[in-house]
Amino acid sequence: MNLTDLSKEKILILDGAMGTMIQRHQLSEEDYRGDRFADFHQSLKGNNDLLSITQPEIIQNIHRAYLQAGADILETNTFNANRISMVDYDMVDWVEELNFASAKLALEVADEFTTRNPSQPKFVAGSIGPTNRTASISPKVQDPAFRNVDFDELVITYQEQATTLLKAGVHALLVETIFDTLNAKAAFFGIMEAMDQTGIQVPLMASGTITDKSGRTLSGQTTEAFLISLAHIPLFSIGLNCALGATDMLPYVEILSDHAPFNVSVYPNAGLPNAFGGYDESPEIMLENIRPMVENGWINILGGCCGTTPEHIQKMAEFVQNYQPRKIPALL
Repeated sequence: MNLTDLSKEKILILDGAMGTMIQRHQLSEEDYRGDRFADFHQSLKGNNDLLSITQPEIIQNIHRAYLQAGADILETNTFNANRISMVDYDMVDWVEELNFASAKLALEVADEFTTRNPSQPKFVAGSIGPTNRTASISPKVQDPAFRNVDFDELVITYQEQATTLLKAGVHALLVETIFDTLNAKAAFFGIMEAMDQTGIQVPLMASGTITDKSGRTLSGQTTEAFLISLAHIPLFSIGLNCALGATDMLPYVEILSDHAPFNVSVYPNAGLPNAFGGYDESPEIMLENIRPMVENGWINILGGCCGTTPEHIQKMAEFVQNYQPRKIPALL
């Protein structure tokens, strides 16, 4: 059974936060470097994507914990594994290896669980983050016309990442935490090029982020505008993640449910960050906040973002078993 078929039968469960789980290990600079990068010329602590090479067991155990909790879809540990983001660590030359290694780690665990129980197949979505630059907003207050990245550079960056993930064998590609839809358009343009060149076609997923209670993305779009801007892409799903907790997301998820001609996904943070940057919503509290989305039939895919753990995902997986996925409306 493929991902599209399974989505018609049940609410799919996406995994939870990777960073939250990595933080539990309290890794040192030496842990990030491993033996291979012991003499690297600058600090690598915080480069979570690198752990797929230097600490593969940790990453696989995190994947395994989410599948044991009931996740149907794993995200690869590749949120920042692109040449723009890796400039910060001077690791551009390792981008291809980072993506390939991360995809293989997730795929191995997914295959392990699928083989054990073929009636409950597990899938891997290649995680493609927004990069740390924006094509729509100037980083210089005094020069609104200035840009530190352009559309063509973004296309090349995303195409490179997508090509490696596709060749590694991921089952879907997820462009996530979209704060600038122009970046996302470049991402999907690059992905289309990658699929054409490799001959590999997979479902495409998009997930935007509403940055505050204004209901807009960082580049100023409302939820409706975000949807319309990406509606020309043959998406498998569109949704929201990060920035807000489930309670604040409710009106925007409802908008997507009413109007999206695709599956709708949502994976909120475990509430808003506290004064120490942590997240306070327990699995039980987060489930109560998510409950209206499920009971009202608004969603097809549910998971967790910052602050969520396998315990959060397990509560979600158990709860949605009693509910049908959203029916995609027949829109004119």
